[in-house]
Amino acid sequence: MTYTDDFTLPTELVEQIAEQGFEYLPEMIRILVNTAMQIERQKHLGAATYERSPNRRGYANGYKPKTVKTRLGEIAFDVPQVRDGSFYPGALEKGLRSERALTVTLAEMYVQGVSTRKVKAITEQLCGTAISSSHVSRATAQLDEVLEAWRQRPLGEIRYLYLDARYEKVRIDGQVRDAAILIASGVSPDGMRQILGVSVSLDEHEVHWRTFLQSLVARGLSGVWLIISDAHSGLRAARQAIFGGIPWQRCQFHLQQNAQAYVPRKDMQREVAQDLRKVFNAPDLATAQTWLKEMVEEYRPKSARLADWLEQNVPEGLTVFSFPISHRRRIRTTNLLERVNQEIRRRTRVVRIFPNEASCLRLISAILMEISEDWQTGRMYLSFEGSEERVASSPS
Repeated sequence: MTYTDDFTLPTELVEQIAEQGFEYLPEMIRILVNTAMQIERQKHLGAATYERSPNRRGYANGYKPKTVKTRLGEIAFDVPQVRDGSFYPGALEKGLRSERALTVTLAEMYVQGVSTRKVKAITEQLCGTAISSSHVSRATAQLDEVLEAWRQRPLGEIRYLYLDARYEKVRIDGQVRDAAILIASGVSPDGMRQILGVSVSLDEHEVHWRTFLQSLVARGLSGVWLIISDAHSGLRAARQAIFGGIPWQRCQFHLQQNAQAYVPRKDMQREVAQDLRKVFNAPDLATAQTWLKEMVEEYRPKSARLADWLEQNVPEGLTVFSFPISHRRRIRTTNLLERVNQEIRRRTRVVRIFPNEASCLRLISAILMEISEDWQTGRMYLSFEGSEERVASSPS
């Protein structure tokens, strides 16, 4: 086919379309785009192929094949080249923008928890060609720059800091191991929630926690009134090292669960749970401490082990009484992060085993960034009006 500025649809192409209908569309697109790129090169050079002209600004240098995935399937184009490399056809660039849009869509599907198998089936229906799992992985990798910027964004004053950990299966050196996912969330002075940070690592617990907490401080985290968390292994030492002067509220929900491991008989479990809830729902700290003392005395004859555990651990769940009454219900547990973990679990269930730590961090960061943005446009979580000063200091 001859390329000219006054290009018209060739008769043979019209006949092919008439005979084969839409099945011939990919070939038609290939010919049309190739023609458009050839015309672009002629205009760029100021002369047609082999034309002698005083306006010539360079020389053609053949063609380079490029296969592009489109909604019509894979199409192989012949991209015109010039000797000095100063030309790239706008016609193909527009097509590549569509390809990049597809790539972003693939990444979004993955982030939303669609399995690579389903992604493959969907793209095969839409594009006429299957997208491999490796292509989906490459697509999600394009999110890395945005996600890294979000993870490293500056922080400011946070009144209540929630910390939690969960685990995901990650394949490392041919072995499937449990990677710890550390998540920090907080409530700012304007009463809005936000996800502050996330970290994925196989490192020793205390080292991982310490590094993670140090990164929050380095990003400007300040003004913390209270830290709320479970008694995670390694977190206590790291928290004391980085936030030694800040009170700690041990999650009351997890305390009730932990207590069940020390109940000697199954028929006592409900009774112990009810007694603990009574302590936690006390009107003030003095009453809670009195009821806890009575509870310990009641259970010591039945189980000295349970009584000792209650005496040593439950006070860590009473720090909340030193804070505004209107805030207590939402700062006595890590339920804020438990709901976040449920959403992460829903999205990661389809993955089951991540191929590496980077892919795990990528997906969970994307989920958390989405949740945090939703929070910022949602309702106020807590009101700090009239609560700028903490109530009393935390119990010892």
